[in-house]
Amino acid sequence: MSEIRQIRLIAEANYRRWQHNPQIILCFSLGFILCFLLSDKVLSFAQEHDTVLQCMEPFIWTFGDANAILIISLLLLLLFADMPHLGNEVPFYLIRINRKTWLMGQVVYLVTATFGFISFIFLSTCVLAGGRSYTANLWSETAAILGYSGIGNEIAIPAFVKVLELSFPYKCTLHIYGLMLGYSLLMASLILCLNLWSKKLGMIGGILFSSFGFVLNPEFIAKVLKLPQEQMRMANILFGWLSPLNHATYYMHNFGYDNLPKLWVSYLFFILGSLVLLWLSFKKMKNYTFEFTGTGK
Repeated sequence: MSEIRQIRLIAEANYRRWQHNPQIILCFSLGFILCFLLSDKVLSFAQEHDTVLQCMEPFIWTFGDANAILIISLLLLLLFADMPHLGNEVPFYLIRINRKTWLMGQVVYLVTATFGFISFIFLSTCVLAGGRSYTANLWSETAAILGYSGIGNEIAIPAFVKVLELSFPYKCTLHIYGLMLGYSLLMASLILCLNLWSKKLGMIGGILFSSFGFVLNPEFIAKVLKLPQEQMRMANILFGWLSPLNHATYYMHNFGYDNLPKLWVSYLFFILGSLVLLWLSFKKMKNYTFEFTGTGK
């Protein structure tokens, strides 16, 4: 049996656990409910003002915000809390394959499951837009009102003018999707790495990782420390570089006239961070002690 096929079988074994699994059903159900709740402000505004939306805009205005990304990413704790899964079939796999191949299968599952979950979130927001949307790559009248009138700030919708002026909906969506995916992969890699050290550490690490991003939110820091405007600007730049959550937030980037990280820097940050954590996982796998429960599918 080729190594590639062995890796595929290990990944498929993880997906078979999704059938009738309450944990997975809860994760995706909560994901859809949160998409509905988080995008409701945008959709309600369009309905009240009898305007239409570009089909990607609910996703853009919802997940262009750090708090929305943070809330959705917490669902990854449900999706990957028990990784690596040690069910009845694992001892039989380990008779025929080595530890490295087995862990590679776990990594393939982690990457594809994260990709699938973020895609589900994206499609959910597009579906919720329903009949009040169009597909042309142009900003809608709703976006213009939210961005240029200041109403977006009043109702807590991050419709930033620089986003409208410097990009189009499809390109903006691609970047927001990529940043969310990068942040989620980094968090999932951290959960896997810590779970290899101790089964409880992954959940704790995921919560601390999310808390770190929330605490380093410039708006949160400004409220707590009551910073003046000039210091607020410096904090915005500093935490824009330090916080993984700010790296995942589209408008917290350098579009040519500030000192925030550029988009390619954030992508590189997520890729290198994930690779380092996965490398540590493979290092730990060499002396990892398997503890089989004898239960589970």
